[in-house]
Amino acid sequence: MISMIDLFQKVDFKSHAGLDLTWKIEMDAVSPKEWKCIAHIIMEYSQPFREAVGIPRGGTVLGQLLDKYSTGKVSDPICIVDDVMTTGKSMIEERQRLVGMGAGVIGWVVFARGPVPVWCDAVFRMPYKEPDGQVMTLMGIKKEQWQAGKSGY
Repeated sequence: MISMIDLFQKVDFKSHAGLDLTWKIEMDAVSPKEWKCIAHIIMEYSQPFREAVGIPRGGTVLGQLLDKYSTGKVSDPICIVDDVMTTGKSMIEERQRLVGMGAGVIGWVVFARGPVPVWCDAVFRMPYKEPDGQVMTLMGIKKEQWQAGKSGY
């Protein structure tokens, strides 16, 4: 009998950034075929990039798959990728390092559990709570802004 790993797990754990969380996205549950599909999805929406760099450990497989689509052109940005973004700390640190070397940078994550920087996109964005308790949905547009027509949509 094959044992399946659940993608979404109700479990208390400490995130990479040190946050105490009550549920986890277990990306080890994603099959190689699913990783290839995720890379394909990203390529449908991404601008061209010269190379793809995966954030260890979660972004390594995705970085390798996306690097096959790299242009190699110095004029294109470097694409940094990760599996799950909660605080964005790892992605932000890598971006700062690359920008410090003079590179343009874009980013992609599979799941975003928190705010996403403007230079990054997510295949799946999840609602999250701001420090003041406000639930953020609709890709970071506050519900009141959307209802009042202030979001531009």
